[in-house]
Amino acid sequence: MSRRLSELSLGESATVTQVDATGDVGMRALEMGVIPGTVVKLVAIAPLGDPLVFELRGYRLSLRRSEAAAIEVASLV
Repeated sequence: MSRRLSELSLGESATVTQVDATGDVGMRALEMGVIPGTVVKLVAIAPLGDPLVFELRGYRLSLRRSEAAAIEVASLV
């Protein structure tokens, strides 16, 4: 099942399937290693719900919810 990275629940992991790289946000995500096949885990959510903190490739990446919405993921089985 495919959905957006911004829709993950706290502690949930998923695999990146597609990044909308048409804008600066998508290009930044690709440059930071958010590429198809990468496993990401939502590890923290700011008190007001934005930004979101993800763990991937051994580091943590903070993205605004709108930025995370440009990334499509598939749930891990």
